[in-house]
Amino acid sequence: AARVVWEKNEGVAAKPRTMVRVSVLADALKTMSNAEKRGKRQVMIRPSSKVVVKFLQVMQKHGYIGEFEIVDDRRAGKIVVELNGRLNKCGVISPRFDIGHDDIEKWIERLLPSRLFGVIVLTTSAGIMDHEEARRKKVGGKVREGPTTLVVQMGRVANLCSGN
Repeated sequence: AARVVWEKNEGVAAKPRTMVRVSVLADALKTMSNAEKRGKRQVMIRPSSKVVVKFLQVMQKHGYIGEFEIVDDRRAGKIVVELNGRLNKCGVISPRFDIGHDDIEKWIERLLPSRLFGVIVLTTSAGIMDHEEARRKKVGGKVREGPTTLVVQMGRVANLCSGN
């Protein structure tokens, strides 16, 4: 549930004020990372968004998570994700950084622990994709940080890391 902060006004009864959600993707990645650290097999992410779903598809393609199911609760939606134990760290790099297709190699050296594993996910004009696909299509984008594999999302870098 959202954290409630009480507002104090002189002479007026205090009323609750809820905290705003700054980044849905950052919250989703942190939720998954915390559940993985606790050894959970499933995690529920809410609210759902198109960016989170695309990001999960990239993570699933690289084997960092198992299947996921989108639950329509007639509100903001939920996503139930099957964890497989391959996620070491997930997060978001903020502020977002623009990178050209010729700068992808520099970001790989800077963000990934090794050339052999890890993924950078980029948000580009051609959609959300990993750094290898962006290099093949010769498109740039923005960076985001995630699990010891790195994922870059339009302006943010998500770093995904494999434990194996």
